[in-house]
Amino acid sequence: MKILVTGAAGFIGSNLLGRLAARGDEVVGLDNINDYYDVRLKFGRLAQNGFDGPFEDKGTSFSTVWPSCRFLKGDICDKPFIDKVFKEENFDVVVNLAAQAGVRYSITNPYAYLKSNLEGFLNILEACRDNKVKHLVFASSSSVYGLNSKVPFSEDDKADSPVSLYGATKKSNELMAHSYAKLYGIPSTGLRFFTVYGPWGRPDMSPMLFATAISKGEPIKVFNGGDMIRDFTYVDDIVEGTIRVIDNPPSFFKVYNIGCSNPVRLMDFISEIETALGVEAKKEFLPMQPGDVYQTYADCSKLESELGYHPTTTLHEGIGKFIEWFNSEMNPLR
Repeated sequence: MKILVTGAAGFIGSNLLGRLAARGDEVVGLDNINDYYDVRLKFGRLAQNGFDGPFEDKGTSFSTVWPSCRFLKGDICDKPFIDKVFKEENFDVVVNLAAQAGVRYSITNPYAYLKSNLEGFLNILEACRDNKVKHLVFASSSSVYGLNSKVPFSEDDKADSPVSLYGATKKSNELMAHSYAKLYGIPSTGLRFFTVYGPWGRPDMSPMLFATAISKGEPIKVFNGGDMIRDFTYVDDIVEGTIRVIDNPPSFFKVYNIGCSNPVRLMDFISEIETALGVEAKKEFLPMQPGDVYQTYADCSKLESELGYHPTTTLHEGIGKFIEWFNSEMNPLR
């Protein structure tokens, strides 16, 4: 298959691109390499897939690792550019992982989310419509569940009370994709990702924040007094589930939870990082932050029963692999 992966310099996107290329798909990665967080991580992820630059706007780079893989530097908000790429490439499948991420950042920079997550996603939908894409897979988020107090979170639950603009844009993506699937016959699948961690993870997420602070002897910020629960999911399991979805387009439209279904208390998560680093953390206990929720817990039975998804990485194993990478020369932020 010929597959477009947007957000290809991102955490999940770079891992997915490599897995697809390794199995023989022709993959085109696309990313604007913005500076929302340290771009050294993005360049490092690209280098892992054989892209050494130079990365010029609207330019193409060829992988030295995967002969069937190319990278385009560009923005999904640039409609003429996106239209041109789709017309020239004739993709079979599009995996849209490009988005403005981060719950807390959406409190202070709301317009960045409207631009990328709504306008950019609309450009992807229009391009899929005009070029007869056979399957659109796109990133949603567990943030759509918002104030939902029923656990585990099921795709059948109402998801109309998000507590962050980020969550609201992700729910909007689901509604937009549903309408395009209905109007124009674009088979579409939304993936509600739960907290993803692992090597090359984002520096604004708790694993990297905690590991960095602890290793420097600095205090970590522990919100809600440590009384929080998260469905942490190792990146390899997320990629495996995403590939299963790519290979099984729906007849119309579907949404899947994709998590671990094994929620962990925040203090236990911190303890695993302390053990792996061999250092006890200094903790600064703080109240709940705006936009945060008390717990996330994925009911993945739909993805398991329909596509055979079974996450296999335990938290202990996953944190061990993350810290091994964190302490290695591969980590550009050391």
